[in-house]
Amino acid sequence: MPTKLPHPDVLEAYEYCRELTKREAKNWYYGFISLPPEKRRAIYAAYAFSRECDDDSDTDDTIEAKRVAIERTRRRLDEAYSGHSEDPILKALGDAAERYGISRTHFEELIAGVEMDLEVSRYPDFEALRLYCYRVASVVGLICLQIFGYSDPHAPEFGADLGIALQLTNIMRDVKEDAERGRIYIPKDEIRRFGYSEEELLAGVSNEPFRRLMTFQGQRAWEFYRRGQRLLPLLDVRARACTATMQGLYREILLRIEAAGYAVFEGRVSLSGRHKLGLTASVWLQCLRDELGSRVAAKS
Repeated sequence: MPTKLPHPDVLEAYEYCRELTKREAKNWYYGFISLPPEKRRAIYAAYAFSRECDDDSDTDDTIEAKRVAIERTRRRLDEAYSGHSEDPILKALGDAAERYGISRTHFEELIAGVEMDLEVSRYPDFEALRLYCYRVASVVGLICLQIFGYSDPHAPEFGADLGIALQLTNIMRDVKEDAERGRIYIPKDEIRRFGYSEEELLAGVSNEPFRRLMTFQGQRAWEFYRRGQRLLPLLDVRARACTATMQGLYREILLRIEAAGYAVFEGRVSLSGRHKLGLTASVWLQCLRDELGSRVAAKS
């Protein structure tokens, strides 16, 4: 386990990543507060690079310009793993990768997932969508898991399932936003099965077939949350609190989508900072209680 404090300029690079995460991804920022400082720094570095990858495909540039940006990101990954970059994100990521043994394959998969957004705007079925979800979400969970540390060989499988649950929640929340970009992530065969159409989705039509379609998407997401839940007992108390918080934040978003009758065309579902802090605190306290209870039971 890494114990040596990073060089001051590396610490400065980590601070840059922390500020970026707090500004751009409050779910991540609040979700990882429970971690020890050194692991939290590594998570923020991983997020900062992941954010760069995501931005490559979400700009208003031409497809060719986006391809150029993705290739540049691949070169930046080389720089990060070489350990010779002065860029704060790459410097922090390189240090984190070395300290925690993070395979660059995970980041390569992430870049490949982002690249799919340039080539694919529709998914014929869930198996095709699942690959996308794995690349853009599950591998991020696997990176986090490497930083957390684990011993059970099933942990990566459960972590990957949780990542898919989070991404499916994102897809449901962002239906309108994605449609405005010409993207539909809900599988085509399921759209047809429920008597809805791509044309209606792009036009923002919210009718009974759409609600049945979204109900089905939600049921699938809940199943992946159930599978991902198996990861929690395999983590130490701080990593467990962190993971449970992230799960809790996204579960709450899904619950709100359902409570609103899947009215996702009317506005983006989000949580307030106060709600996120409250959930973070309650999850952390519950994890502490569970840990103390386990220790008492083990001694008796």
